[in-house]
Amino acid sequence: MDFDDFVRSHGPDETTKTFDRESSKMLDVALDGAVMAKAGSMIGYTGEVAFERKSSGGLKGMLKKRVTGEGGVMMRASGVGHLYLADAGKEVQILELDADDEVSVNGNDVLAFEESVNWDIKMMSSIAGVSSGGMFNVYLQGPGHIAITTHGEPLVLPTPVRTDPNATVAWSANVSPSAKRDLNIKSFIGRSSGESFQLEFAGEDGFVIVQPYEESNPDGGGSGGESAGTGEGINVGDFL
Repeated sequence: MDFDDFVRSHGPDETTKTFDRESSKMLDVALDGAVMAKAGSMIGYTGEVAFERKSSGGLKGMLKKRVTGEGGVMMRASGVGHLYLADAGKEVQILELDADDEVSVNGNDVLAFEESVNWDIKMMSSIAGVSSGGMFNVYLQGPGHIAITTHGEPLVLPTPVRTDPNATVAWSANVSPSAKRDLNIKSFIGRSSGESFQLEFAGEDGFVIVQPYEESNPDGGGSGGESAGTGEGINVGDFL
């Protein structure tokens, strides 16, 4: 390909949406104010953007460090311009939360969310014995857009359902998981069977987002290197 053609064909798409997918693995934030993003996820930006690491003291601060990876904090990006975010080549999923929508997301899979979104860290004591990365989850409540990441295309399953903890990305806040062990599933030769431990979502009228991949390291960091740190959104209300 001619060099000039390469530059033209791989340039950013024009967008006026606050959150848009520049590609399936890259989030374009049309910044005019501030957003929260996973520390280490910035891969580039245009305009004037400042980064500030965010954490709080005490137990909640330690929990936030536990779930947000790469040195352990979220970052606040503020200014005017376009901010490009990515995380380890994972697929970006954009969800739109209404004011009464709330979703629980594996801390490693939160990429960014608007400042209008309320967030908190909650300990999932009911599944503390499961190696899932979901022991500490980020609860996000609208209104506003959020971006999460998945390895491959996600599958949204209605509840009640059982899932592999290491493939579970998020679930609606109207259901809560409990840990179950299936003693009928034996360990495979040469490897342990993750399927022997499962998350059970027994509630009705909820949903669980799973990915075609089992995460073995829930604390992995982002792919960017900042020192401070398809495009249509999915309306979560459609699943509730």
